[in-house]
Amino acid sequence: MIEALHYLGAALLASVCGVWIYLLYSMARTFRRSPVMRGGKAGPTPRVSVIVPARNEEEYIDACLSSLRAQDYPDYEIVCIDDSSHDRTGLIMARHAAESGRVVHVSAGPKPDGWMGKNWACSEGYARADGSLLLFTDSDTRHAPGAVSCAVSEMVSQELDALTGIPRILAPEFWTRVTLPVISVFLDTRFSALRVNDPSSKVGYFFGSFFVIKKETYESVGTHEGVRHEIVEDGALGAKVKSAGHRMRMARAEHLVDAVWARDGATLWEGMKRLMVPLYIQDPKLASAILAAVFALLLAPFAALPYALSVPGASGLALLAASAAASALVYAGTFLEAAHLGSGLRHAALAPLGALVVVAGFAAGVLRARGPGSVSWRGRSYTVSDHAQRPVSM
Repeated sequence: MIEALHYLGAALLASVCGVWIYLLYSMARTFRRSPVMRGGKAGPTPRVSVIVPARNEEEYIDACLSSLRAQDYPDYEIVCIDDSSHDRTGLIMARHAAESGRVVHVSAGPKPDGWMGKNWACSEGYARADGSLLLFTDSDTRHAPGAVSCAVSEMVSQELDALTGIPRILAPEFWTRVTLPVISVFLDTRFSALRVNDPSSKVGYFFGSFFVIKKETYESVGTHEGVRHEIVEDGALGAKVKSAGHRMRMARAEHLVDAVWARDGATLWEGMKRLMVPLYIQDPKLASAILAAVFALLLAPFAALPYALSVPGASGLALLAASAAASALVYAGTFLEAAHLGSGLRHAALAPLGALVVVAGFAAGVLRARGPGSVSWRGRSYTVSDHAQRPVSM
């Protein structure tokens, strides 16, 4: 009986190897074929409203606004929204507004019930914007001087309704550097530019750090009010734009945009939960199955390897070979992702630790999904079960 279980475990790990081979193929294909945001020929320069929501962002907002004020685009405004911050965020915004007529400082009203905070701040910014193009960006994002010009010229030349740029992801501390290559394997395959740009695919996605959308397109899909309850609002809004039949495009923009992924361990932990909580609210069985699959793909190979070393006989050799092969493929994926991200390969060498954080964060999201304060973000706690979630497909 035990020997049969060992062979079964080896067969399951062989299946894990098959999945990783597919993931590696998809990653390589995505990295090779994803378009780069280059802009287009000189053409019309419609007015752009850059909308920057912020809550308790005194560490990052100054650099973000400075990079936006340095843009070479001729006709744009910067609408920065202070979402009831408790720190110096509002004061920094006010200083930039006093120094430049391009900057509009908005103090958001109290967040209504049923809204997520960032979604509310974006809606408040939209209410003050007067551009025909809206560029949404995060307060911890920095922009090269030609970022807006490049995005607008690409929008115009490609006759797009929406455009999102894949930023260069910054991981400022140990835990995020260890975890980023692991989680990015799945994000780069599921929400790749190849899928988003394929009209026959249903996958639509925006990077919240940088996406441009025509004002009429944004209004036609219900603005941020239509995704007011969504935790991953940028992904949900991108999915609505794609499903409505609008022409959208995703392009690599690492040369134009830098974005902080998770600034510390606490933010990282909440970010992992945010990916799983809405899915569990929508479909508990599916969320549980995905958690089990992520464990099998990320942790099971490493957990099985030392055990297999202690198992004698042919079944032990089969289990050892399968677990070693699966572990090697996990490392191959994380090293390939780390090289693509430009992050340290020495952190990718800690893939088992990163995998443990991902699995534990997903498990915490499942366990806390229906409880009070299931997600905390920027100093606010949300009970997500009070909202009807429409999660991004995983």
